[in-house]
Amino acid sequence: MVSAVKRVEFVRDRVSYIVVRGHWCNIIVLNVHALSEEKSDDSKDSFYEELEQVFFIIFLITTLKFYYEI
Repeated sequence: MVSAVKRVEFVRDRVSYIVVRGHWCNIIVLNVHALSEEKSDDSKDSFYEELEQVFFIIFLITTLKFYYEI
């Protein structure tokens, strides 16, 4: 039996993702635990900046793999 899980990454304490092999394409599930409203605005801003970086990294990885798998 072959596992459908291609990759699991724990990026930060509150951010992780898993890449699952699909029939026609890979599926990326991003797991995020956002900060609560009681946290300072600076903490929230840095969290969302890190989250944006994770989105960008996933985009780059999937784009590069698409071009090199052709």
